[in-house]
Amino acid sequence: MSTLQQLKRGVSNAWDSLVDGWQKLYQQASGAITRFWPGSNDREEQQALARRSAGWGVMAAEIFDDGEKLVVRLEAPGMERNDFDLQVTENYLVVRGEKHFERESKEGRYHITERAYGSFERAIPLPEAVNADQAKARYKHGVLHIELPKAESHRRRTIEIQSV
Repeated sequence: MSTLQQLKRGVSNAWDSLVDGWQKLYQQASGAITRFWPGSNDREEQQALARRSAGWGVMAAEIFDDGEKLVVRLEAPGMERNDFDLQVTENYLVVRGEKHFERESKEGRYHITERAYGSFERAIPLPEAVNADQAKARYKHGVLHIELPKAESHRRRTIEIQSV
Protein backbone atom coordinates (compact mmCIF):
# COMPACT_ATOMS: atom_id res chain seq x y z
CA MET A 1 0.00 0.00 0.00
CA SER A 2 1.39 3.38 -1.01
CA THR A 3 1.93 6.26 1.39
CA LEU A 4 -0.88 8.22 -0.30
CA GLN A 5 -3.31 5.32 0.17
CA GLN A 6 -2.29 5.02 3.82
CA LEU A 7 -2.82 8.76 4.28
CA LYS A 8 -6.28 8.57 2.65
CA ARG A 9 -7.24 5.63 4.87
CA GLY A 10 -6.01 7.47 7.97
CA VAL A 11 -7.99 10.60 7.08
CA SER A 12 -11.07 8.50 6.35
CA ASN A 13 -10.79 6.70 9.71
CA ALA A 14 -10.31 9.98 11.54
CA TRP A 15 -13.35 11.50 9.80
CA ASP A 16 -15.50 8.44 10.62
CA SER A 17 -14.37 8.66 14.25
CA LEU A 18 -15.20 12.38 14.40
CA VAL A 19 -18.67 11.86 12.90
CA ASP A 20 -19.33 8.98 15.31
CA GLY A 21 -18.23 11.13 18.25
CA TRP A 22 -20.55 13.99 17.23
CA GLN A 23 -23.46 11.59 16.85
CA LYS A 24 -22.88 10.15 20.33
CA LEU A 25 -22.57 13.66 21.82
CA TYR A 26 -25.80 14.72 20.09
CA GLN A 27 -27.66 11.66 21.40
CA GLN A 28 -26.45 12.25 24.97
CA ALA A 29 -27.15 15.99 24.95
CA SER A 30 -30.48 15.94 23.13
CA GLY A 31 -32.35 14.90 26.27
CA ALA A 32 -31.05 17.89 28.20
CA ILE A 33 -32.05 20.52 25.69
CA THR A 34 -35.54 21.88 26.17
CA ARG A 35 -37.54 23.95 23.70
CA PHE A 36 -39.24 27.03 25.13
CA TRP A 37 -41.96 28.70 23.08
CA PRO A 38 -43.94 31.87 23.70
CA GLY A 39 -46.99 31.67 25.89
CA SER A 40 -50.25 33.12 24.70
CA ASN A 41 -50.80 36.77 25.67
CA ASP A 42 -53.21 39.33 24.32
CA ARG A 43 -50.91 42.30 24.24
CA GLU A 44 -48.87 42.61 21.05
CA GLU A 45 -45.80 44.09 22.75
CA GLN A 46 -45.65 41.26 25.31
CA GLN A 47 -45.99 38.70 22.53
CA ALA A 48 -43.11 40.26 20.61
CA LEU A 49 -40.90 40.10 23.73
CA ALA A 50 -41.98 36.50 24.31
CA ARG A 51 -41.04 35.57 20.73
CA ARG A 52 -37.62 37.15 21.15
CA SER A 53 -37.15 35.26 24.42
CA ALA A 54 -38.22 31.92 22.96
CA GLY A 55 -35.55 29.44 22.08
CA TRP A 56 -33.63 26.50 23.34
CA GLY A 57 -32.45 26.20 26.89
CA VAL A 58 -30.83 23.62 29.09
CA MET A 59 -32.77 22.40 32.09
CA ALA A 60 -30.21 20.31 33.90
CA ALA A 61 -31.70 17.03 35.07
CA GLU A 62 -30.42 13.91 36.70
CA ILE A 63 -32.01 10.56 37.35
CA PHE A 64 -30.76 7.89 39.70
CA ASP A 65 -31.95 4.55 41.03
CA ASP A 66 -31.79 3.97 44.79
CA GLY A 67 -32.99 0.36 44.47
CA GLU A 68 -36.62 0.98 45.47
CA LYS A 69 -37.39 4.06 43.38
CA LEU A 70 -36.17 6.29 40.57
CA VAL A 71 -35.34 9.82 41.68
CA VAL A 72 -35.40 12.67 39.17
CA ARG A 73 -34.08 16.16 39.92
CA LEU A 74 -34.67 18.94 37.43
CA GLU A 75 -33.36 22.50 37.70
CA ALA A 76 -36.16 24.97 36.96
CA PRO A 77 -35.41 28.24 38.77
CA GLY A 78 -37.85 31.11 38.99
CA MET A 79 -41.02 29.05 38.96
CA GLU A 80 -43.73 28.13 41.43
CA ARG A 81 -44.82 24.58 42.18
CA ASN A 82 -48.20 25.19 40.52
CA ASP A 83 -46.43 26.09 37.23
CA PHE A 84 -45.64 22.41 36.57
CA ASP A 85 -47.62 19.54 35.05
CA LEU A 86 -46.06 16.10 35.64
CA GLN A 87 -47.17 12.89 33.91
CA VAL A 88 -45.78 9.42 33.41
CA THR A 89 -46.50 8.31 29.85
CA GLU A 90 -45.23 4.93 28.71
CA ASN A 91 -41.52 4.90 29.67
CA TYR A 92 -41.19 8.69 30.07
CA LEU A 93 -41.62 11.26 32.79
CA VAL A 94 -43.12 14.25 30.98
CA VAL A 95 -42.53 17.62 32.64
CA ARG A 96 -44.49 20.56 31.28
CA GLY A 97 -44.67 24.07 32.57
CA GLU A 98 -44.92 27.72 31.87
CA LYS A 99 -42.33 30.21 32.96
CA HIS A 100 -43.30 33.79 33.77
CA PHE A 101 -40.60 36.39 34.16
CA GLU A 102 -41.31 39.97 35.13
CA ARG A 103 -38.84 42.61 36.22
CA GLU A 104 -39.30 46.30 36.77
CA SER A 105 -36.67 48.77 37.88
CA LYS A 106 -36.28 52.51 38.08
CA GLU A 107 -32.82 54.00 37.90
CA GLY A 108 -32.58 57.77 37.72
CA ARG A 109 -34.65 58.90 34.76
CA TYR A 110 -34.97 55.36 33.36
CA HIS A 111 -37.88 53.04 33.98
CA ILE A 112 -37.18 49.50 32.75
CA THR A 113 -39.90 46.86 32.47
CA GLU A 114 -39.20 43.36 31.18
CA ARG A 115 -41.57 40.48 30.81
CA ALA A 116 -41.03 37.07 29.26
CA TYR A 117 -43.35 34.12 29.11
CA GLY A 118 -42.64 30.70 27.79
CA SER A 119 -44.02 27.19 27.90
CA PHE A 120 -41.81 24.13 27.87
CA GLU A 121 -42.04 20.37 27.75
CA ARG A 122 -39.38 17.80 28.51
CA ALA A 123 -39.68 14.03 28.24
CA ILE A 124 -37.20 12.20 30.46
CA PRO A 125 -36.76 8.51 29.58
CA LEU A 126 -37.25 6.19 32.55
CA PRO A 127 -34.96 3.15 32.61
CA GLU A 128 -37.54 0.98 34.42
CA ALA A 129 -41.30 0.72 34.86
CA VAL A 130 -42.64 2.81 37.74
CA ASN A 131 -45.80 2.96 39.83
CA ALA A 132 -46.99 6.46 38.85
CA ASP A 133 -49.88 6.36 41.35
CA GLN A 134 -47.40 6.46 44.24
CA ALA A 135 -45.11 9.14 42.79
CA LYS A 136 -44.21 12.15 44.94
CA ALA A 137 -42.84 15.53 43.90
CA ARG A 138 -41.64 18.66 45.64
CA TYR A 139 -40.21 21.95 44.45
CA LYS A 140 -37.75 23.91 46.54
CA HIS A 141 -35.08 26.51 45.75
CA GLY A 142 -35.50 26.09 41.98
CA VAL A 143 -35.14 22.30 41.95
CA LEU A 144 -38.01 19.94 41.13
CA HIS A 145 -37.50 16.64 42.97
CA ILE A 146 -39.61 13.66 41.84
CA GLU A 147 -39.63 10.18 43.41
CA LEU A 148 -41.10 7.36 41.31
CA PRO A 149 -41.42 4.00 43.09
CA LYS A 150 -40.48 1.09 40.86
CA ALA A 151 -43.23 -1.21 39.66
CA GLU A 152 -43.23 -4.46 41.63
CA SER A 153 -42.88 -6.67 38.57
CA HIS A 154 -39.77 -4.84 37.38
CA ARG A 155 -37.73 -4.60 40.56
CA ARG A 156 -34.36 -6.27 40.38
CA ARG A 157 -34.11 -9.52 42.25
CA THR A 158 -31.05 -11.67 42.83
CA ILE A 159 -31.54 -15.33 41.97
CA GLU A 160 -29.53 -17.77 43.97
CA ILE A 161 -28.04 -20.69 42.05
CA GLN A 162 -28.63 -24.05 43.72
CA SER A 163 -26.04 -26.78 43.59
CA VAL A 164 -27.27 -30.10 42.27
